[in-house]
Amino acid sequence: MVSEKLQKILARAGCGSRREIERWIREERITVNGKTAVIGDRASVEDAIRVDSKNIYMSENQRVRVLVYNKPEGEVCTKSDPEKRKTVFDSLPVIKGERWIAVGRLDISTTGLLLFTNNGDLANKLMHPSSKVDREYLARVHGAVDEEMLQRLREGILLDDGIAKFSDIVIGERIGTNGWYTVALTEGRNREVRRLWESQGLQVNRLKRVRFGPIFLPSYVRKGQWIELDETPLNDLLATVRMIIPRKNKSMSLEDKKKRERQIKRLRSGG
Repeated sequence: MVSEKLQKILARAGCGSRREIERWIREERITVNGKTAVIGDRASVEDAIRVDSKNIYMSENQRVRVLVYNKPEGEVCTKSDPEKRKTVFDSLPVIKGERWIAVGRLDISTTGLLLFTNNGDLANKLMHPSSKVDREYLARVHGAVDEEMLQRLREGILLDDGIAKFSDIVIGERIGTNGWYTVALTEGRNREVRRLWESQGLQVNRLKRVRFGPIFLPSYVRKGQWIELDETPLNDLLATVRMIIPRKNKSMSLEDKKKRERQIKRLRSGG
């Protein structure tokens, strides 16, 4: 059985980033076959790996899966909420022996496209700033906007956590004191879109993510609904972060294709 660095296989299992896992190893929170792990340890799917005394499910040649979810306003992007608010995970399908990992977050007031995957390595690559995967949002902005503001937003604004900017701004319809703008950026910092507009004395009163890299939010996926990516868009997403397509992803079974066709038909009919 081929062994890999412990950080790599735990990241792929969705436990955390490789940097986080290295910290856990130093904190002696991980064991391999009953022995406390150290930096440099290698393991395989046949080994018994535990983090904080919890068994970690490992799978060889894991089939990478990705869900597109249309997040409604009012849902939080955590698995459990002390205030008992609904979370984005509540509506997802059960995944036997694995878990869904959110690719980034949207704040409670932001709606639209949120990706989930069962592959921690893919999630980490998509979220890492070095990958420069662009996100596109539809924003309704309250206040007067002039060309000088837009130019500053394109060139870069110094926020509390560093320079931020929109890589693209498309001006849309204006209704009264509100204007619609399609904006794109290549980072996923907390409330970054809202903070950029607020830096110009403006307020975003509606915000919806409509694209993440090559993946668009389908119009037939209503708020609170999800759909699983099929082979072509999934492979496009993997290629975005230069991930090798697992053998199990190179051909979708006839049964999976029929399931997806039934799901799309049901969503489009409103069922």
